[in-house]
Amino acid sequence: MSRSVIIIGGGIIGLSTAYYLQKEGCQVTVIDKSDFSEGASYVNAGYITPSHFIPLAAPGMITKGLKWMFNESSPFYVKPRLDLEFLKWALAFKRSATKKKVEKAIPVIKDINLLGRDLYEAMRDSGDFSFHYERKGLLMCYKSDAVGEEEWEIGKRGIEEGLEVKHLSPEDVKAIEPRTGLNIKGAVHFMSDAHMTPNHFMPEMVAYLRSKGVVLLEKEAVTDVEVSEGKIGKVITDKQELMSDEVVLAAGSWSPHISKKLGVKIPLQAGKGYRINVSRETHITIPAILCEAKVAVTPMDGFTRFAGTMEIAGINHNINTKRVDAIANAAKRYYDGLEITNDEKAAAACGLRPCTPDGLPYIGRSSKCKNLTIATGHAMMGWSLGPATGKLVSELIVDTKTSLNLEPFSPDRGF
Repeated sequence: MSRSVIIIGGGIIGLSTAYYLQKEGCQVTVIDKSDFSEGASYVNAGYITPSHFIPLAAPGMITKGLKWMFNESSPFYVKPRLDLEFLKWALAFKRSATKKKVEKAIPVIKDINLLGRDLYEAMRDSGDFSFHYERKGLLMCYKSDAVGEEEWEIGKRGIEEGLEVKHLSPEDVKAIEPRTGLNIKGAVHFMSDAHMTPNHFMPEMVAYLRSKGVVLLEKEAVTDVEVSEGKIGKVITDKQELMSDEVVLAAGSWSPHISKKLGVKIPLQAGKGYRINVSRETHITIPAILCEAKVAVTPMDGFTRFAGTMEIAGINHNINTKRVDAIANAAKRYYDGLEITNDEKAAAACGLRPCTPDGLPYIGRSSKCKNLTIATGHAMMGWSLGPATGKLVSELIVDTKTSLNLEPFSPDRGF
């Protein structure tokens, strides 16, 4: 007998989960408060990133965060505020930012990213889709020797972890990216990474799921969840009441609002990121991160995307023009002659990335609710980890051996 599953959240995590569950014969309903055409899944850099194996909660980030706290143009901006949930999260972040915990997290993050990359490639080869996907790696471009040394240390660790990594001189970079005028001292090239165009993939996935009978409830907000004997009995929206065998919580930065109704506390803060699209020819062909500025550059299908910054300032979609300007200024500093126009900056958009205190997502069941699976907290790796998370959640729900050990991702883990 097929199982019925309600997925709360229609971003890359929720839709990927629906994709794998429908393949297992489940009856799937996805609920989202938008019309499946906006949010962090549409404004991200489109990276599939085995290279990003160092969690956000790493030694030194607290010091950097304090230094940048009052600078709205900084790469990592934490808006000071007296909010109990934020203060608890910040304390848990500090506890997580130790060398021992980071070492433990490195292989876990690398493996789930590699799984995500393999699953994207399997999707591409399945014939179900025709999305843009390229595997050209990722250039970590630096302007100072100190940052170059830091990046190469990470690169060497990547080699230890089995990734292909090269340290490139400016001349080496020019040989593979000859027309961009990169003004840098060098780059670390992670050959393991790939990139996509999220704005094209998401509508393809929505169309595919609808064609397979997945019910997509758009512009419908979950207002309450009814629990009886440790199980979710009803999911209540602003339009109707729904019942199912299983519920998946994949609502990104909004997940804690719903989990609280179930007595499940998952420390999470929204990390706002911005993007600027440039439709003119930039001659950029290889994705790059401008290291000192923490700006991501992606040559997408028909345009180049400049994205970045991490702003911990609660749930809001206000555009901070200082942060948009910081991205545009970084592009100009690193790429000679590249001027992002006022019109392009005016069209900037933002998305909220759900950040856990330790940099690992929540993927798994909570002991406090028998038929609830949580899938959120992917921070800047949400796009990269979408299919991997969806696959792991589907394996949990249909009760088969999971592709990875889920213990490090447990929603019940302490901080």
